[in-house]
Amino acid sequence: MQRGDRLTYMDIALAEAEAASLRGEVPVGAVIVLDGVILARAGNRTRADNDVTAHAEIAAIRAAAAQRGAERLTGADLYVTLEPCAMCAAAISFARIRRLYFGASDEKGGAVVSGVRFFDQPTCHHAPDVYPGIGERSAMRLLKDFFQDKR
Repeated sequence: MQRGDRLTYMDIALAEAEAASLRGEVPVGAVIVLDGVILARAGNRTRADNDVTAHAEIAAIRAAAAQRGAERLTGADLYVTLEPCAMCAAAISFARIRRLYFGASDEKGGAVVSGVRFFDQPTCHHAPDVYPGIGERSAMRLLKDFFQDKR
């Protein structure tokens, strides 16, 4: 999954998703970047932590905020392999993430370009710039393989 001599941020998110899959978690990975520096990276941990809020995005936001010593991540970019759900979209908004890049759309559980379209709601205080479809094929493959193996 390399492009040239370096991994892209989405490649790193995909690696986090693969690691989550190996732990038996739904393969979703996230990376938060500020000024070209990775602040945090995480994969889903809902089963490992017995915590329904331990989505990759939330885990990455928590780690990045702790590292910065601030609850807001103004100017940071989030790369995630799957379209965020409503809970994660709210956290992205509250954290003031600047840009959201995501891989696969999620017609059933997504809340950015699918479902409630959280960032389009008048009650949303901050909406990041959204770039869907980044690394979509790889993200979809991970998800399909994971759920196929579960059947």
